[in-house]
Amino acid sequence: MKTQLRNVYILLLIFSNAAADQVSKSIARQRLVYHETIEIIGKHLILMKVENRGAFLSTGDSLSGSVKFIFLTLIPLIAIFYGMYLLVTRSNMPDLLVIGICFVIGGGLGNLTDRLFYGSVTDFLHIDLFIFKTGIFNIGDVSILIGMVMIVSNLYLSKK
Repeated sequence: MKTQLRNVYILLLIFSNAAADQVSKSIARQRLVYHETIEIIGKHLILMKVENRGAFLSTGDSLSGSVKFIFLTLIPLIAIFYGMYLLVTRSNMPDLLVIGICFVIGGGLGNLTDRLFYGSVTDFLHIDLFIFKTGIFNIGDVSILIGMVMIVSNLYLSKK
């Protein structure tokens, strides 16, 4: 019973991350005009809807159709299933690692959903804090980043 409850929590965490990403993108698609700039906190937090046909920062955008499908759809899909397999079969992983992997899978699932249904990933957030500037990103990217910080933190803490 404990294992089943753990797996339910894992699935809830993954799908909550993916759902938050998809809901935010749905709102962005409905309410933002492409390339319009909306200042939320001055020029420091900006909303601007763009479609990203590549991966992070448009990497792979210029790849040919079948190569792009392999690298931007098939490999991430395999990684998501493998990550879920690890989470379900290895019940002795530290909580921080489990949560981090769930965030990465959830964010990846959100972005992969866009790629499969729309042919591109909707990005709409930009941060400019003087020396810290981002490209345009989405909530799925935030989930992936938070998850990676948790995974790396777990690796660091487990060595101590």
